[in-house]
Amino acid sequence: MPAITADTLTLPRIAGPVTTDTARPVRSVTTGPRGYEGEGFPVVRAFAGVSAAALDPFVHMDQMGEVEYEPGEPRGTDWHPHRGFETVTYMIDGRFAHQDSHGGGGLITDGATQWMTAGSGILHIETPPAELVESGGTFHGIQLWVNLPRNDKFATPRYQAIEGGQVKLLSSDDGGALVRIIAGEMDDQQGPGNTHTPITLAHATIAPGARLDVPWDRDFNALVYVLAGDGAVGPVGTPIRQGQLAVMGPGDRISVAASSTQDGRTPAMEVLLLGGRPIREPVFHYGPFVMNSKSELIEAFEDFNSGKFGSIPPNALMPHTSGR
Repeated sequence: MPAITADTLTLPRIAGPVTTDTARPVRSVTTGPRGYEGEGFPVVRAFAGVSAAALDPFVHMDQMGEVEYEPGEPRGTDWHPHRGFETVTYMIDGRFAHQDSHGGGGLITDGATQWMTAGSGILHIETPPAELVESGGTFHGIQLWVNLPRNDKFATPRYQAIEGGQVKLLSSDDGGALVRIIAGEMDDQQGPGNTHTPITLAHATIAPGARLDVPWDRDFNALVYVLAGDGAVGPVGTPIRQGQLAVMGPGDRISVAASSTQDGRTPAMEVLLLGGRPIREPVFHYGPFVMNSKSELIEAFEDFNSGKFGSIPPNALMPHTSGR
C-alpha cells in the first residue's frame, strides 16, 4: 500500500490532548459488504447499514480493491452522469484514468486524488489505462461522494487534480503514525483539497503497537474506516478491522491504536479519518444524482436525457479491452 510515504521523525508532530479535551466515543462499528461496481471491479460498500444522519455530509463510499489483477482483468466505469454532489477518487495503489465533459481529466496514480464537483451536471469516465489492462497489476483506492448543500447543487462543475506530493504530511506525537491530509484541517495544518462543504479527509498509516490521537472539529461528525490491518478505536479500545467503519460520537479528539501484530500482507494499520459539518437538508439519492427532492431527481433525469450535462468529447477515453 504505497500511497505517499515519509520519515515520520522529520515531520511536524500532532499535538497531544490538553486537560479540557474530550475523546470521541464509538457509537457503532459496521462491516461493509462486498460487491461490484462499474464494469465489474470489486468494492467494499463502506457506508452500508449506517444512517444518513450519521454520515452527513457524506453520501456513499467504496473501497475499490485491494486486488491483484491478472493481464486483461482490470475494469472501471463507462461514461455516466452526476449531479448535486462531489466525487472524490483517491488512488492508494495503481492507476485510474479520468475524463469529463467539462474538460477535466488525467491519470490518477499512487497517492493522488481527483476531486470532481458535479454540481449542475457532468458526464465522466474512470477506467484503468490501456497499459494496466494489458499488464495487470495492483489496484486499490477509495471513491467518496460528498453532498452539496442546496445553494451549491447547481454550481459550475470543476475538477481538481491533487497529486500525492501535494498532501500535507504530519506525524503522531510519538512518531508511530504518518498522517496524509487530503482536504480540510488538522492541528492547524491544511490539506490541498478545495471543498464546497467543510470537511476533513486524511489517510493514516499506524505502525504495529502505535497509537494515533488527533484533534477533531467539534462541529464535524467523525468516521474511521479501516483500509487494512486491525486495531482498536475510541477511548475504551473498541476492536476494529479491515472493511469496518466506526461512527464516532461528540468530542474533541479521535484515537486509533494498531494491534501489535498485523498479518503478513499488512505491515501496518491503514485508516481513513473523515468528517464534515452536517448539511442537515433533505437528501433524495437515486443512482448518479443526489438532490433535495423527488422533483429535482426527475428534473436531473430529464436534463441528462435532453443533453444538458454536456456531451462525450471527440476521441474520448473509453474502457479498454485486452487484445483490442
